[in-house]
Amino acid sequence: MKFGKEFTAQMVPEWQEAYMDYIQLKSLLKEIQRFKQISKPPTTPDGLKRKLTLYRAFSGLTQRNNHPTGPSSVSNDIESHAIFVNSVNNGGSQSYQTTFLMSSDEGGEYEFVYFRRLDDELNKVNKFYKAKVDEVMKEAAMLNKQMDALIAFRIKVEKPEGGFDRSGEMTRLASDVAASTAALAASTPKRARSSIRRVPMPMDVIEEGPSSHGPSSDESSDDKDDKENEIVNPKVREQKPKNLKANRPAPLEILSHVKMNNTLETPRSTIKGLLKHPMHTELNYTRENLRKVEDQLKPAFVEFYQKLRLLKNYSFLNTLAFSKIMKKYDKITSRKASKSYMKMVDNSYFGSSDEITKLMERAEATFIKHFSNSNRTDGMKILRPQAIRERHRITFSTGFLAGCSVALILALILIVRARKLMAKKEAIQYMDNVFPLYSLFGFIVLHMFTFAANIYFWRRYRVNYSFIFGFKQGSELGYLEVLLLSFGLAVLALTCVLLNLDMEVDSTTKDYGTYTELLPLILVLLVLFILFCPFNIMYRTSRFFFLTCVFHCICAPLYKVTLLDFFLADQFTSQVQALRSLEFYICYFGWGDFKQRLHNCEASNVYNTFLFIVALIPYWSRLLQCLRRLFEEKDPMQGYNGIKYFLTIVAVSLRTAYSLDKGMHWKSLAWISSVIAAMVSTYWDLVIDWGLLQRRSKNRWLRDKLLIHNKSVYFGAMVLNVLLRFAWMQTVLGLKVSFLHTKSLVAIVASLEIIRRGMWNFFRLENEHLNNVGKYRAFKSVPLPFNYDEDEDKDE
Repeated sequence: MKFGKEFTAQMVPEWQEAYMDYIQLKSLLKEIQRFKQISKPPTTPDGLKRKLTLYRAFSGLTQRNNHPTGPSSVSNDIESHAIFVNSVNNGGSQSYQTTFLMSSDEGGEYEFVYFRRLDDELNKVNKFYKAKVDEVMKEAAMLNKQMDALIAFRIKVEKPEGGFDRSGEMTRLASDVAASTAALAASTPKRARSSIRRVPMPMDVIEEGPSSHGPSSDESSDDKDDKENEIVNPKVREQKPKNLKANRPAPLEILSHVKMNNTLETPRSTIKGLLKHPMHTELNYTRENLRKVEDQLKPAFVEFYQKLRLLKNYSFLNTLAFSKIMKKYDKITSRKASKSYMKMVDNSYFGSSDEITKLMERAEATFIKHFSNSNRTDGMKILRPQAIRERHRITFSTGFLAGCSVALILALILIVRARKLMAKKEAIQYMDNVFPLYSLFGFIVLHMFTFAANIYFWRRYRVNYSFIFGFKQGSELGYLEVLLLSFGLAVLALTCVLLNLDMEVDSTTKDYGTYTELLPLILVLLVLFILFCPFNIMYRTSRFFFLTCVFHCICAPLYKVTLLDFFLADQFTSQVQALRSLEFYICYFGWGDFKQRLHNCEASNVYNTFLFIVALIPYWSRLLQCLRRLFEEKDPMQGYNGIKYFLTIVAVSLRTAYSLDKGMHWKSLAWISSVIAAMVSTYWDLVIDWGLLQRRSKNRWLRDKLLIHNKSVYFGAMVLNVLLRFAWMQTVLGLKVSFLHTKSLVAIVASLEIIRRGMWNFFRLENEHLNNVGKYRAFKSVPLPFNYDEDEDKDE
């Protein structure tokens, strides 16, 4: 793979614009090369029929005689006078400028533009890296204070009434992070990191070197304590103040300046907050609270360490990119200016500072000691989780189940056609009673197919869906895993359909087979059992994550609304027919006569009442989520979004009323409400959720930034979204197709809505990803357990 593609593949997606623009610089070099080829055509005679490779094989002999080597050679003279690099201090920020000394040469203006652009990229990378380092330094100071409080909390829990004779190992804390940072900045040499510039290092194995495994055995105990408890302070131990012990606060005195953060939100805490009930933030020194504090600090350290790794990788990739592009310049122009320019790169802040490396070493030492019981292997597994590897058995199983699904579908079609089952009088009874039971699995499988397609295209276009959804690193499902589950469910459902496809009734009892009629109910119970199974089978982490989000949707607005919560609630708005199928399961097997395939659900007022309620639950949940966000964020857009869902609730209610009572007044009301709701929802999809239809965009009627290069895809998606949004017209117009049963037509319309939702998912997350890119948000915020008093912060 070429370096440009590898460079793009290893970028942090949200920081893509902050990396060196390798592609544009390469295009400038191509212009220089094109000009040189035009201005200096080859002088080889036309009659010479040698191959170019053969000519180059002997070119070294002539060059050796015509171009002398040594310090006074022309090449060295060009190298020393082609460019002049220097740094400029502009208001406290350092920038770099390159003066091209060969502008008078033919085509020199192309090279002058190249170096101007190269300097811009260098200054951009340097500025971004310094800003990010400043951010992690502030976070390091905050984590350092959290660790002070944690260690003191441990002392209080383990030895509440004792002294400090045995707490020395835990109480040697770092003094002042800001002072140590300034000392480090003053003492760090601006040396070139030659190891970074090793071009032979393969890009696909970029990894930090192994950190120190702790102090050596001949160190004193005090040195060991100081080294391991420099939590995340980027401080050189040799420059540690001599009066450090005098500046350290007393261990238990720290606890008098901190309070517990109530970060775990529950419906009870939400209700107390609305009632303005005082929250108990006093420290309660119990082992349970100690465990909660450790459980909160642990992911904060892991997230902090991931930031450090990405920053180190950012520095390495950009340094390597500058080295590669300068080598290409030397090859094209024969000026050999890379040495002097790379010296400036190595002396820049991102090329010479080692704050990140020191922070990583101290973060590793602290995490291993305090969160993995001094077990380095276990600690590093948590800090550096292994990437998910594609397993051959998953690929094989997915392909095998896909083949089985296709075979079962073909068998089902052939059996229906060969036996002419749909021509029998029992066919209508089958479609009214059994078909709605199995259509539930069809809706679920179709939605899983669309989600697998979303994951595939998100990965292809580098949409960081795992970060946006907040999945635990290493636990997110890939598209193959989702396809495996969907094909597995499809095989089970199709097998039950074939076993249940019996149109012949027993002549004596007039009943159908009991066990075969119970197959769809057994399959539903099996799916629910797997979903709620507490054992570590069938992706338990993902199942529990899904159930947690479902519970948050049901309990809206008692939980803080995250993107994944309202994203999942939006998925349920497209599964209204599936929810109604679950209601039909209860009625059919609870009060119907499933042995004779008979039911009277539509005649029950209770069933019809719940037909309204079940259809409105997803929209009601989204309305409450919008109100919660409006109350918390004070964002009027959430209020407008709530109005959209309210209009949808009215439209769905009136359409359901019309389906039960075919009166003209219900039809008129259903038409008016549905048209208004569809138009508002379509506008919201295209403009707000997708960020399209922008007149002044450089991509007219689209966005300024697009992940898909083919713009027709966006216009096609907008048109298709509008058409599928108005699929509800079938329910109002009462369209009938001669060869389709009414239940089949309802299932097709519901499937079109699921397909529309799958298409909406991709562009919705693409827009969210681009918003994160614009703000360089690549990390999730992790709540911390302790809150320091402001007065104490001022004293420090």
